[in-house]
Amino acid sequence: MAFIVQHARDQPFVHNGLRPYFDYRDLGIKTSTNGMAVMHVIRAHEGTHATGQWHCHNVQLQIVYVLKGWAIFEYEGHGEHKLVAGSCVHQPPGIRHREIAHSDDLELIEIVLPGEFETVVLD
Repeated sequence: MAFIVQHARDQPFVHNGLRPYFDYRDLGIKTSTNGMAVMHVIRAHEGTHATGQWHCHNVQLQIVYVLKGWAIFEYEGHGEHKLVAGSCVHQPPGIRHREIAHSDDLELIEIVLPGEFETVVLD
């Protein structure tokens, strides 16, 4: 593993991540951990909205921390939760969930182990 200091403002947001309604800013953690983890800032992509598609991730760890705005997620067995600035969620491995809606200014940090993981779309 490598030591890294990355200034996020120097990294662009890109529109090629897991969800078409989000833009992603890589924070360099995947490279510095040789793929053991990934960390990125995610923000709402202008003019797009959540699809509400149920899915789960084959991960060891997934943490979401909301920086600004809000999002409504539904977690199987736990119901709907409105996440706002300052909300932190540990999404256990394999939990079925979906995003229902988000504000136009949503911005959050997500940390996932491993850095490469499978997303399973569910009915």
